[in-house]
Amino acid sequence: MQGARGDATDAGIDGLPRRFGKYTLLRKLATGGMAEIFLAIQKSPFGFEKLVVVKRILPERATDRAFVEMFLHEARVAATLSHPNVVQTFDVGEIDGAYFIAMEHVHGEDLRSIVRHMKKQGVSEFPLEHAISIVLGTCAGLAYAHERRDLDGAPMNLVHRDVSPQNVVVTFGGDVKLVDFGIAKSDARVEEDTNTTHGHLRGKVPYMSPEQTRGEPLDARSDVFAVGVLLFELTTGKRLFKSRSEYDTLRLICEEEYPRPRDVCPGYSPELEAIVVKALAKDRNARWQSARELQGALEELVRHERLAVSPIALGAFMRTLFADELGRHREALAQGRRLPDADPVDARGESMVTDDSRLRWSTPAVASTRRPPPSKTGWPRGGWIAAGTAALLVAAVGSVWVSRRFVPAAGRVAPALEVEGALATGRLDVGVTGGACHVTVDGISRGSAPVKGVELSPGPHVVACTGGEGRVLREQVTIVAGETGHVAFPGSP
Repeated sequence: MQGARGDATDAGIDGLPRRFGKYTLLRKLATGGMAEIFLAIQKSPFGFEKLVVVKRILPERATDRAFVEMFLHEARVAATLSHPNVVQTFDVGEIDGAYFIAMEHVHGEDLRSIVRHMKKQGVSEFPLEHAISIVLGTCAGLAYAHERRDLDGAPMNLVHRDVSPQNVVVTFGGDVKLVDFGIAKSDARVEEDTNTTHGHLRGKVPYMSPEQTRGEPLDARSDVFAVGVLLFELTTGKRLFKSRSEYDTLRLICEEEYPRPRDVCPGYSPELEAIVVKALAKDRNARWQSARELQGALEELVRHERLAVSPIALGAFMRTLFADELGRHREALAQGRRLPDADPVDARGESMVTDDSRLRWSTPAVASTRRPPPSKTGWPRGGWIAAGTAALLVAAVGSVWVSRRFVPAAGRVAPALEVEGALATGRLDVGVTGGACHVTVDGISRGSAPVKGVELSPGPHVVACTGGEGRVLREQVTIVAGETGHVAFPGSP
C-alpha cells in the first residue's frame, strides 16, 4: 500500500527518513506483534518543528476490528491525560489505511533498556537514589491517572494494567514517564470489564497482581502491586517472579510465598523492606490502598534516610550510560530535517483528537560528542549539558547511610563534550584527608580516592565516599563548564 507521497508500504518502511502524512519518520524505535514505533518530526510553516513518536498498527493487524478498536481506545484514554509523569498523546488518525497515534517524544530509555545497558557497561547495581526516584515518578503518574475524572466530573476508574519495565521511561533530563495505556481499563471501555479476551491474559505476567492473573475485576491496587514488583527488582537487582514457563510464573504469584528483600540482600534497609512487602501483599486490602499512599511512604523514607534523590543526578546517570545513543539520535534528526517541509495541511493525516491548549512545544537539543566512542571496556563518552551555571560548592558533609550495595564497578571515566565547538564540561577532584574510600559520582564508580580530573557536565552532581564497611558519606557539588570543582572527605567514613 503506497501513498501518493510515498508514505508507507505494507512490508514496513525502509530507507528512512521517509514521509508519513504530515510527519517525517526518522528511525524505527521498536516493532512488536501488533504495532511499530517510530521517532518522527512534524514540520509546519514559519519554521515550526516538533519531535514526536508515531505508533502505527502493523498492516496485517489493520483488518482486525477488535484490535483497531483497542488501539483507538488507547488514544481516547491517553488523550485525556496531561501530567508530567505520563506521556502526552497529541494526535490519532489514519493514513492510507494505516492507523496511527502521535505521542510526546520522550527522549530517554525504558527500564528494561537501562538495566541491559548497565550490564553491558559492567554496572551491576542500580543506585538506590535513582531507583527510588524512578518509582516515585511512576507512582505520581499512576496516582494522577487513577484519580482522573471525565468532563462531567465522574471518576474514570482508570487502571493501567501493564506497569512493567518496558512502560516506564526515564529521560536524559532525569524525568520519569509512564507510557502505553493500550490495555488500560476504564469505565468508558467499550468492551466488558475483564482482564481477559478469548482466554488470554493482558499485560506482562511477571508484573501482574494475583487478582489480575485470576481474571478478576481490577482497581488501582493492582497497579500498586506491579509498582511493588518494580521496586523489589530495582533495589535488589533480582527478578521477583521468574520461572521456566508462564504457568509456573502464575503459580508463583498466586500460590507461593514471596521472598523478602533481605532474603536476597542481607544489608537491605528494614524501612524500605516494610514498604515493599506491603505493596506486594496478596490480599489487595492489605496493600497500600493507592499509588498516592505508596508515593507518600517513599517520600517519608527519603526524608528519614536523607537519601540524595535528585532528577538532576538521575539525568546525569542516564546521559553517561547512553552516550552512544545520543549520538545516533542527533544523526537521525539531522537527516530528517534535511527533507522538504511537509505541506501545511494534509487531509489524509488530519487530526482526530488534538487539543492544542495541552501541547508542550519543545524540541530537545542534542549535544555532539567531542571524542570518538571508547573501547568496549571504557565508559561511554558524552551526554547533555545539565542545568546550572553558578559556581557553588556545598561544603556540608552529606548524611550517612549504611549499606554495602548500590556501588557500581570501578574504573569508568566520563569525558568532555562540545556544543557547537565550545567545551561543555568541567572537572572534579575528589580527595580524602585520611583513610581510604571508594568514590562514586551520580552512582557511577570513579575508583579509590584521591580521584583527579573527572570530566562532568555542568550542574549539580552527587559525590559519594564508601568506606571499607559499606558506610557512605555524600556531598553535592555544582560543576561549572571549564572549571574544576573540589570535594574533600574527612577520611574513611
